[in-house]
Amino acid sequence: MGELVAPDLDELRAFAARLRVISADGDAGLGIDLLDAIEALKSVGCAAQAVITDDVATCIRADRRTRGLPRAEWDRGIASQIALARRESPNRGGRYLGFAHALVHEMPHALAMLQTGRLNEWRATLVVRETAGLSAADRAIVDRRLCSDPATLDGVGDRGLIAWAKALAVELDAAAVVARHRKAVSERRVTIRPASDSTAYLSVLMPVEQAVCLQATLGRDADSLIATGNGGGRTRNQLMVDLLFDRGTGAEVTSGIPVTVNLVLSGETLLTGGREAAQLQGFGPVPAGIARQLVADAIDGDAETSLQRIYACPQSGSLTALESQSRTFPKSLRKLIDLRDQTCRTPWCDAPIRHHDHIRSHRESGATSAENGSGLCEACNYAKEGPGWTARPVHNPGRTHLLDLGTPTGHLYRSAAPPLPAAARQSGVEAVLIAQLRAS
Repeated sequence: MGELVAPDLDELRAFAARLRVISADGDAGLGIDLLDAIEALKSVGCAAQAVITDDVATCIRADRRTRGLPRAEWDRGIASQIALARRESPNRGGRYLGFAHALVHEMPHALAMLQTGRLNEWRATLVVRETAGLSAADRAIVDRRLCSDPATLDGVGDRGLIAWAKALAVELDAAAVVARHRKAVSERRVTIRPASDSTAYLSVLMPVEQAVCLQATLGRDADSLIATGNGGGRTRNQLMVDLLFDRGTGAEVTSGIPVTVNLVLSGETLLTGGREAAQLQGFGPVPAGIARQLVADAIDGDAETSLQRIYACPQSGSLTALESQSRTFPKSLRKLIDLRDQTCRTPWCDAPIRHHDHIRSHRESGATSAENGSGLCEACNYAKEGPGWTARPVHNPGRTHLLDLGTPTGHLYRSAAPPLPAAARQSGVEAVLIAQLRAS
């Protein structure tokens, strides 16, 4: 067998196009073989991405070092470029970057298993994650003991793999495992993400003993309410959720939400039974009927409720811009950008907005306006300020807000603001009448 020759970019794209039309043609046995072969192909592709990711990072760092940039600038924005290329968030781009470095420089056996299709990307990620606190030498020992013989992990599930990697880590460096635990505890946090049917997951990252205690306490008290006939017909799970809300907010579920919740909905949805979904800031779309019920419940309860109009273009539904001559975005303009953008405007990043950024920078005479403003998370805003990055608003009056983001490698990505609920469009007759009234 001759030396393998790497395919060029055109060959890769041509092969991807051919793969789109693959079929088992009604042969179940062939279908299983194809699934196995494609799974191996995915693993090989992930290994190639890891090698290329590390190579890209090495090239960028070397270029910046040669140009005499400060060391603090060498890594800036690299994870964001990786993320954009992979159509992922910058947070995941950073994970891919760390994953690639570990495989290429510290875990050659895991990389080899990935390259031969004997280990998929997720399971390789588990091995990398569970050895993150070890020195390069100790990590290499775990890599050799787990991955040097492909048969070692055959039939081992994810939990078994995690347990095995953890045990080896403790055996090699217990102090590093303790230090990693302390760091994890210091990063405890509460997050929220959408679930189905206008519900959401509230996740709490906390020490395991606290999590077990919290769940046991909620379960015990829910059981007590059911046993005494005070559960109100609610199930145990429903009672546990309601108890968590009551104790976390100091208010009962039936008394309303005691904090500001920005629910954006059109006048037709609110007042005339319209069907267009509303937007709940920090969550996403909410069906019209549920949005009206949320408003009605807030009005009927004890919670303070206010209504604030946001003006939109009657033709496109885009939010009306607010202009300012100041460099710092005023509160009203920041709020407009938050409601318009909803999450970070970097493509594939859905992190919460933390910074209100001038797309065209203030030093380049960029205006403090809705058109030249965007909501970004901290990581994306800092990456954008790195060498070689460009950003400019796309003039699109009366329509969806657009901006173009350019990376140091010359790639261009377009970001469009998400659609928001809009008022009913004017009919042709209404437009003529309004024009006549204005002219008279």
